[in-house]
Amino acid sequence: MATVENKRGVRKQREGIVVSDAANKTIVVKVERKKRHSLYGKVMRIAKRYHAHDEQNQAKLGDYVRITETRPFSKRKRWRLTEIVRTSP
Repeated sequence: MATVENKRGVRKQREGIVVSDAANKTIVVKVERKKRHSLYGKVMRIAKRYHAHDEQNQAKLGDYVRITETRPFSKRKRWRLTEIVRTSP
């Protein structure tokens, strides 16, 4: 019987900049990625905003953070703060 690789426990991670920290225990992280247009080939910057859970309210506006996929905390929060990679100057 062939071995089956277990994908449970492997969670997605994203890195981005905190664009809002106004809510209690919640931050909004803007994650940018580059995507090539399928027809014209131009490289475009695509941005997406994720609501993430920040238990200690430690991330501040402008910080570069890493977030991890997790169970739903609320209607929009499906990510949690893993670490602050770089603080804002």
